[in-house]
Amino acid sequence: MTRLCFIFILLSLAVSAGAQSEPDTVATLPGIEIETSVDMAEAYIGDLITYTLTIRYDTTYELIPPPLGANLGAFDVKDYLPDIETDLPDGRAESQTTFRLSTYTTGDYTIPPLPVIFTLPDSSRKILLAEPVPIKVLSLLENAGDSVDIRGLKAQYEFERDYTTYYIWGGLAFIVLVGAIVLWMYIRRREPEVVLDLRPPWEIAFEKLALLGETDLVAQNHHKEFYLDLTEIVREYVGRIYEVDVLEMTTEQFLECFGEVGLPGTLLDDLSEFFKHADQVKFAKHIPARNRTESDLSFAHSAVETVRKDFECRQLPETVINGIGNPEPPRTEEVPS
Repeated sequence: MTRLCFIFILLSLAVSAGAQSEPDTVATLPGIEIETSVDMAEAYIGDLITYTLTIRYDTTYELIPPPLGANLGAFDVKDYLPDIETDLPDGRAESQTTFRLSTYTTGDYTIPPLPVIFTLPDSSRKILLAEPVPIKVLSLLENAGDSVDIRGLKAQYEFERDYTTYYIWGGLAFIVLVGAIVLWMYIRRREPEVVLDLRPPWEIAFEKLALLGETDLVAQNHHKEFYLDLTEIVREYVGRIYEVDVLEMTTEQFLECFGEVGLPGTLLDDLSEFFKHADQVKFAKHIPARNRTESDLSFAHSAVETVRKDFECRQLPETVINGIGNPEPPRTEEVPS
């Protein structure tokens, strides 16, 4: 149906123009140039061929655009681009029309000349024919007997890989790793060196009690802090002598544990009263009298001395049996320098 419309339009234009004049050559009208071109002189069946018609003409003439149809000879018109009108520097105009053609038969063909119609200043019409264009259509099976029957595939396109993201994350990971190593070395360097205190435990306890007595904690009403330090000194000392871990024990657990150990004399009862009074100060906000803090500090000194004597008495039979002159105190604490 489309082909019939194209033929009808072409014949109508040719008949109407023929009433004025017969088809002629370009040379009959000065200032007119008609060029035809294709993008390939040889094509395979099914290939799209770009056919371009370029018309340059004097503006005193009126160009009637070429008719558009479904075919041009043996070629089907698959698509076309609208006319592109351009004004030339010499005062003329240029019209360019582009067709997409295809065919499905092989052989030597010619794109027939398109009729180009102009209206002259006296209202008469002139038909000019464009040059025919030869095209050779090849078959894909022409080389079936040869080693190559069809055209080879194009090489696969390789996208260039972008490593920027890997470089960024790798650099960040390296910076974090170096920072962690530097931080670890800095912390390790700042760790205090542990020095073994070779003095007997009672000497260490007496020294701590003396330093506590010289503080102003009681004078500044910091009774809780005073009793926290005082009870810790006594508990740590007793636990070291009898080799019992007491720092995490409650008062009840401490008294129950050393009730089984067997402390000398009435020391267990005295410690029970001492720790319970200290707990009231530490946890119940009880404010003791000044003479009570002094007596408790004095009691801590006497408790240390009592435990020392008991330890030496306990060690005496073993030293006599083993022939050792002096009892060896328990292993002393390690303190940072």
